[in-house]
Amino acid sequence: MPKKPKKQEHRSDEETNINAHIVGAGEVVEQFITDTLETNYMPYAMSVILSRAIPEIDGFKPSHRKLLYMMYKMGLLNGGTIKSANIVGRTMQLNPHGDATIYETMVRLSRGNEALLYPYVLSKGNFGKAYSRNMQYAASRYTEAKLEPIAAELFADIDKDTVDFVDNYDNTMKEPTLFPVTFPSVLVNANTGIAVGMASSICSFNLQEICEATVNLIKNPDYDINDSVRAPDFVGGGQIVYDEAQMREILRTGRGSFKVRAKYTYDAANHCIDVTQIPPTATAEAIIEKIIEKVKAGTAREISDVRDETDKKGLKITIDVKRGTDPDKLMKKLFKSTPLEDAFSCNFNVLIAGVPRVLGVKDLLLEWIAFRSECVRRRVYFDLSGAKDRLHLLEGLQKILLDIDKAIRIIRSTDEEAEVVPNLMIGFGIDKTQAEYVAEIRLRHLNREYILKRTADIEELRRSIEDMEDILAHRARIKKIIVDELNTVVKKYSQPRRSEIVYASADEQADTVEEIPDYPVRLFFSREGYFKKITPQSLRMSGEQKLKEGDEMLLEVEATNSADILFFTNLCQVYKAKASDFDDTKASVLGDYVASKLHMDSGEWAIYMAVTTDYKGYMLFFFENGKLAKVDLSAYETKTNRKKLIKAYCAKYPLAAMRQIPSDCELVVRSSAGRLLLLNTGAVAPKSTKDTQGVAIMTLKKGHRIAEVRAYTEGEFKKPARYRTRALPAAGALLSAEDAGEQLKL
Repeated sequence: MPKKPKKQEHRSDEETNINAHIVGAGEVVEQFITDTLETNYMPYAMSVILSRAIPEIDGFKPSHRKLLYMMYKMGLLNGGTIKSANIVGRTMQLNPHGDATIYETMVRLSRGNEALLYPYVLSKGNFGKAYSRNMQYAASRYTEAKLEPIAAELFADIDKDTVDFVDNYDNTMKEPTLFPVTFPSVLVNANTGIAVGMASSICSFNLQEICEATVNLIKNPDYDINDSVRAPDFVGGGQIVYDEAQMREILRTGRGSFKVRAKYTYDAANHCIDVTQIPPTATAEAIIEKIIEKVKAGTAREISDVRDETDKKGLKITIDVKRGTDPDKLMKKLFKSTPLEDAFSCNFNVLIAGVPRVLGVKDLLLEWIAFRSECVRRRVYFDLSGAKDRLHLLEGLQKILLDIDKAIRIIRSTDEEAEVVPNLMIGFGIDKTQAEYVAEIRLRHLNREYILKRTADIEELRRSIEDMEDILAHRARIKKIIVDELNTVVKKYSQPRRSEIVYASADEQADTVEEIPDYPVRLFFSREGYFKKITPQSLRMSGEQKLKEGDEMLLEVEATNSADILFFTNLCQVYKAKASDFDDTKASVLGDYVASKLHMDSGEWAIYMAVTTDYKGYMLFFFENGKLAKVDLSAYETKTNRKKLIKAYCAKYPLAAMRQIPSDCELVVRSSAGRLLLLNTGAVAPKSTKDTQGVAIMTLKKGHRIAEVRAYTEGEFKKPARYRTRALPAAGALLSAEDAGEQLKL
């Protein structure tokens, strides 16, 4: 089949003709990167900071505010729940970023998700759980929602010009820039966000504690909020490990971190630990995975099983333990090594008048008081304007009361409708607004009873106007209104603390030393870098040691399961491990390849094994050039639990041999020329520097090197003095005829 002719050239010419009419099209223009960042990136960064990720003084991000306001406009403060999909669709009138993000926002605000201490959305259906990453929420078409009663405090008097309104994205409706919240919601519910170059992480506090602190601050700006607010409070409960100095710093600056640990009970009948509350930063799956990892690594041998038993009653992680296990001691160990205890990092970054600021709790409450005072002032001014307008109309109506018949005659005798209002103005001495009001009164209301009832409110209105003017004139009265509102909120919505405050004991503050079962073992290390740990009982029942082809056993050491093992590598590093880190095995298996077990670097493998419990004795490093480095074993002891030490020995010269000795002894050093040196290690001073170059012990001719180092056996030489020397370095001596014969006999 013939191919169709390509039109690429024609299309290219067409594009060229089009681009010819565009100024600068196709040109490459050099531009400083700083200019590019300023014109392209900075507007995006500012948009993320101001309009997306950082909450404002009312405690909400724009996405939260758009959703809740639309639910309010839909009348969902009252009545029953409606489909979430309906709410999401309506919210898109304010939020054009897609239904998925809107629904995810609703999920987090819902009671069912358990992410907020005081949720704003009453949910019906599966909204997932914040403490579980696997428990996903159902689609919006299956769930239903409405506003919680506490959400009414967000919209109190919102229609009385308490906050500013702006156009939505397509200018079809108005939306509030802030909510006139009647309580400090910014601190009552947790809020996190990541912007560009900054982030926000606000923990939740108990409503009653925050409101009490706010009331006291209104009465006394120098009030110490620590008297009311001791620590945060989380929806998932848990135990806050309280450090007074640390917590005071967090409350003062808005920065810092504190530890939250899980809450558990022990079921003695079933030998299991039930974890029912976990830190807010952890999930049940992450905790279970970490515990399983610890069990597999052999560091949590007391645990026989762990499973998730979460049901409709709430979170429950069950840990089955072996008989005789101390549950409190086990949990202390798990707190140190799993997310059962985790740190919550605080960064109280809030937009104040469009500027991101990191504030402490007291400063945030003072900013909220100023914001709420302005809301109350605007509400009172709105009501005052309405009351004055109402009074003005009623005063005009009161004048009609003097002669209703006259008003009727004026209206009946007026030929044109447009002249009714001017004639009433002239007849009764009222202004146009009052005349319009009188002219619109229905005929059935032109009776003395109706007019007397309306005008009876005049005195009440005058007293109310006078009172509102007094409120606007005296800031103390505005503050009293805020205090009364806060007390009302506490009575209606307060609840007991969920997070328990505990004090860390001295033994908990110290590093927990893991208890290791101790028993005698035999440690084997091969030339190829394989390691075995075998109990004496198993060794007696075993046959020949299994080795890789071409391999041989280099070291065999009697030790205990709690001993420390130092594996020296070909790259002059040492890896520290405990014998208990390795599983007991048998002679019939190959053993653990140390380089893989200890995650050594690429191209690195173990060449020697040293075993110790007290770090006493010495490490000897013999170099091919005739030097010996004698290093105190204590140089490899560390206070911290470091697993890897660099510069374990000198890398400047090729290594001939390495030995661990508990105390000074005699060794036989043989050169490649066949000369022997009987060396007492006490003649060499020990060093504390691990990578010391050492001192010369043997003089070697060009082309020769140290070939072997072995332990000296008493009686090995007929005349040991032949090979000893009084001064170092020494050339050593060739093997005598009688010693050579003895060697051959041996």
